[in-house]
Amino acid sequence: MVFRSDKKQSKDVYLNEPVGADKEGNEITLLDVLEAEKEDIVEKLTYQENVKKLYRGIQNLPEPEKTIIIVRYGLFGRRQETQREIAAKLGISRSYVSRIEKRAVEKIKEMFLTEKG
Repeated sequence: MVFRSDKKQSKDVYLNEPVGADKEGNEITLLDVLEAEKEDIVEKLTYQENVKKLYRGIQNLPEPEKTIIIVRYGLFGRRQETQREIAAKLGISRSYVSRIEKRAVEKIKEMFLTEKG
């Protein structure tokens, strides 16, 4: 025979019960915490997907745009370098590095605006 009680057990969890307070002293419920975590997860997943999309876009750039973007922004474990440093290594002018970088950034931006998912 099993007896049920309407009394709250210590292990029972109620989503609308207060679990703390925020900096302003407002009550925070478990539901507030769970909803906040959902938003953070969605943001995190969106960020991760955007990073993947960015890296795909960079990998699809033609040379020397790809190399300049990777070195300029220190991607794929590379050290970040100035336009002058890149120009000296490639034997081209700093202004030409700047034009190539600008063109590559525009291509990546366009890819973000047109790519679905």
